[in-house]
Amino acid sequence: MEDNNPPGDDKRLTPRSHALHTAYIALGSNVGDRVRLLRDALSLLGGHPGIEVLRASAVYETEPVGYTDQPAFLNMAAALGTTLGPRELLRAMLGMEKQLGRTRDIRWGPRTIDLDLLLYEETALDDEELTLPHPRMMERAFVLVPLADVLESGHPLYSEAAEVAQRALQDRREGIALWKTITWQGASAHSEN
Repeated sequence: MEDNNPPGDDKRLTPRSHALHTAYIALGSNVGDRVRLLRDALSLLGGHPGIEVLRASAVYETEPVGYTDQPAFLNMAAALGTTLGPRELLRAMLGMEKQLGRTRDIRWGPRTIDLDLLLYEETALDDEELTLPHPRMMERAFVLVPLADVLESGHPLYSEAAEVAQRALQDRREGIALWKTITWQGASAHSEN
């Protein structure tokens, strides 16, 4: 796929003083205090000098997918404004996962926190480090339901994500159910916008 990296892919700038690129991420947790870990991840994201949390979805509880012998997940999505390029944003997110105790022992296994970069502007990438858009997001209700909460109505995927989300919540696909809203300093949850 074509690499449409924005200018300054590897430069750190302060979000409030430079143009922000829009990125969408998925957050998930099924080990420990799941709500606290989601809040801590949002705090780490918002505390990074090159990242601003613009919007966060409600929190949804879902059954595990892939490796099913593990506890249920809490999942959410967030819209970010960032001065980081896509690869640098991914690396920052991986560092935050480590800070929050993430280990990678079993593929799709239990985790304290999982941060996935879903979309970065209109960027299309496909290499060993990063694939954008996320290759499996359109197949997963646990991603699309919270993503529909934070996508802007004019986004090219909004209608499709909203339709899938509505059906998934009605059918309880992947056992998905609204858990609660979450708030953090600097922004408010979807239901409070």
